[in-house]
Amino acid sequence: MATFFQHLRESYRNINPEAARARLVKLRREPSVSRIDKPTRLDRAHALGYKAKKGYIIVRVKLPRGGRQRPKFRSGRRPKHYRRVKILSMNYQWVAEQRANKKFPNCEVLNSYFLAKDGIYYWYEVILVDRIQVSRYNGMEWLSNPANRGRVFRGLTSAARKSRGLRSKGEGAEKIRPSLRAKKGLAH
Repeated sequence: MATFFQHLRESYRNINPEAARARLVKLRREPSVSRIDKPTRLDRAHALGYKAKKGYIIVRVKLPRGGRQRPKFRSGRRPKHYRRVKILSMNYQWVAEQRANKKFPNCEVLNSYFLAKDGIYYWYEVILVDRIQVSRYNGMEWLSNPANRGRVFRGLTSAARKSRGLRSKGEGAEKIRPSLRAKKGLAH
């Protein structure tokens, strides 16, 4: 027998194309980072640790798609400057989490999930938690530990760990840990 969340998941997958288009039009008009009352994808949010309690915040982040570029050079034209495309080792989801955390600095990023995309933007919803309030809940005491502050900026969230290649272990992943820089010999 299918559960309520399975029905929600199916309804999100099989959304009417006109309704999906109308939702995208509405999303495009929103600011880049906006707090929302409740998650759009309730099944995904609950799977990633969201609870309808005090201290849990949902933030929707809009990111422009496409290659990320350096600012146009004004003077000093030399071959070193011609490379304008940045090669970032961060996926869009990790960038979205960081932007959400910058907007709400007193919170900690718990997790995030993909919401939508079109030709111009990606949208993610980020689950943020108030450190002090949520650390009082059963099973969330780890948030009060100072070692868990600024997780998103140190690459410790799920999306960041995926971007860093830390989902794989063992053969073929020898150069990933402790970090790519440490294995390349750049950081001494």
